[in-house]
Amino acid sequence: METDVNQPAPVTDAMPSWSRKLKLLYESNAANQFILHGNVGDRVLLPLPGGPELGSLTDFLLRVLMPRFDVILSYDVGNGVRVEKGGKIFGEWPHIKDNPQLPRPPNAAIETLTHYFRYCGNLARLKGERVHIGCILRAADLIAPALPGGLSYDLNALALQIRDWATETILTEQPLATFLLSENLNDLHPYIVNNSRAARIALPLPPPVEIEQSLALLARACPDALADASAGGFAPAARQLAGATLASVEGLVKTKQYERVKLAPNDFARLKKDLVEKDCGGLIDFIESSDTLDNLYGQEKIKTWLRQDIALWQKGDIEALPMGYLLCGPVGTGKTYMVRCLAGQAGVPVVKLKNFRDKWVGSSEGNLEKIFRLLHALGRCYVFIDEADQALGKREAGSGDSGVSGRLYSMMAEEMSNTQNRGRIIWILASSRPDLIEVDLKRPGRVDVKIPIFPSTTPAEGFALLRALCRRRKLDIAETDFATLENMIPPLLTPGAAETLAVKVYRLVRVESKTPQEALRDCLAGYQSPVPADVMLFQIQLAIREASDLDFVPEIFRKKPA
Repeated sequence: METDVNQPAPVTDAMPSWSRKLKLLYESNAANQFILHGNVGDRVLLPLPGGPELGSLTDFLLRVLMPRFDVILSYDVGNGVRVEKGGKIFGEWPHIKDNPQLPRPPNAAIETLTHYFRYCGNLARLKGERVHIGCILRAADLIAPALPGGLSYDLNALALQIRDWATETILTEQPLATFLLSENLNDLHPYIVNNSRAARIALPLPPPVEIEQSLALLARACPDALADASAGGFAPAARQLAGATLASVEGLVKTKQYERVKLAPNDFARLKKDLVEKDCGGLIDFIESSDTLDNLYGQEKIKTWLRQDIALWQKGDIEALPMGYLLCGPVGTGKTYMVRCLAGQAGVPVVKLKNFRDKWVGSSEGNLEKIFRLLHALGRCYVFIDEADQALGKREAGSGDSGVSGRLYSMMAEEMSNTQNRGRIIWILASSRPDLIEVDLKRPGRVDVKIPIFPSTTPAEGFALLRALCRRRKLDIAETDFATLENMIPPLLTPGAAETLAVKVYRLVRVESKTPQEALRDCLAGYQSPVPADVMLFQIQLAIREASDLDFVPEIFRKKPA
C-alpha cells in the first residue's frame, strides 16, 4: 500500500508560497496537522502538469498536494464523512465492514476518523503496512467552534481528539496529514488553534500575479468580455483588481461575457470597489473623492505637512512616513472631509472601517481578521476609523461583552504597530474625544502625527469660510460685505455649521428671491450654534493637548487656551 508521497511535485515552483511552506513542514516531519485560515473559500490556481486550472481549495489539496496519497477522507457538518480517494483500501477496515454507514454528527464523525487513524497506526507497527492518509475538515469552525468559557464537555472532547491527531505518537509516526479549513482563527476552538504541534498557514488574498494568470485562463472561456483588456496583457488589470478574490473576478468576467459586454482596461479599477465591498460583507467602504487639499479651507500648516508626507510616499521614501494620523477637534470641524481631500490628493484607496462589531461570540474578531487580509492585499492605502474612541475597544474588557473589547483592542494594537506596514498602510483615526482612546493606541509607532482641527478663530476667518461655501453654490458675496456683517459672524464657527448656513442662504435666495447678502444677514441674525459653548471649548482644549506639533495650533489658542 505504501507509495512515495515525499517525491517533490514537478510543479513546486508554480505553487503559491503558502503551499510550499506547508509542503516543507510535512516532508521534514515538522508538522502533520495544518490549520488553513484566511482566504479559504476563494478559487485557487491549480498548477497541474497539463496546464493551470481554477478550482477550490479542496481541489488544490486533492490534486496538487496529495495526488499520491492512498486514502483521502473529508468531513463537514453538511455532508458527513466522505471518501475522496482510496475507497477500496478504506473498505478493508473491519469496523467499516460492520458499520458501512458513515456518520454525519460531529462527535461520531471525529471519533470514527480517529479510530481509523489509530487502526492504520497499529497496522504499521505490527505488520509494517503503511497507508498514507489525508484528511480534510471543511468549515472546521463549525465542527469545533470557539465557545465562551469552554464549558461544553462534548465540544472539548471533540477538540481534544482533533488535537491528538497532531500529538499522539502512534499517529505522528505514520504518514498522516490533516487539514483544518477555517476562514478565521478566532472562530476555531482555542485548544486546537493553540496546539504548538499544528502549523497555522494563512492563505492571503490573491496577489496581482495570480489575478493576471486567472484572467488569462478566463479569457479562453470568456473571449468577448476580455477582448479589449487583453490587448496589452492582463498585468495592468490585475494591479487594478488587487484586493478582490479570484471568485469575484471570475463572477464578474462570466457575467460580462453572458451580457456580451466588453471590459475596457480602465473599467477594473471602477468595478473593484463593488467587488471588494461585496467580498467583505459590508465591513468596509471605499472612499472615492475628486477633492484635494486645495479644496480644504484654511489649515495651511497642516496641509503643508500632509503634502510633504504624500510627496515622500510617492517617491518611495518611507522612513519618515508616519504609521498613522489622529485627527481630533470639536464636532463639525471637518475631520471626515479632510480625509476625503487627503484621498484625492494622494490618489490611493481609502478604506473606511464600518461597524465590525457583532453580537455573536468570535464574529467581531473574525471580521477584523477579514479586514486585515484585505488591507494587506491592497498595497498602499489609508485606513480611516471614524469615531475611533468608540470603535477601537479598550485594554480592559467590560464584564458585559465576554472580553470582546479587550480582544479587539489587542488585535488593533498589534496590527497598527506592525512595522512591515510602514509605507503600505497608513491609519487615520478621527475623534472629537481623543481622551477616550487608549493611550497605547495613539502612542508614537502607531499614531505618529496628531493633527488638531479647530473652528474659526476670528470673525474674518468665519466670514471667509462662509464666502467660500456660498461661492460653491454660485452665490457671490463681496469681500466688502464683511464690514457690515462682522459683528454678526458667530465665534468659533465650524465648517459643518458654516455648511448648514450656506445651504440656508441658498434656500432663501431661491425661495424668497433675496440677494445673497440679504439672505446671509437673515441667517446670521437667527443663528444658534449646534454645539453648546461649554462642549465646544472642552473639545478645543482636548485637541490642543493632543497636538503632536504646536505649529498646528493657532496662535490665539497657544497664548490663551479656550
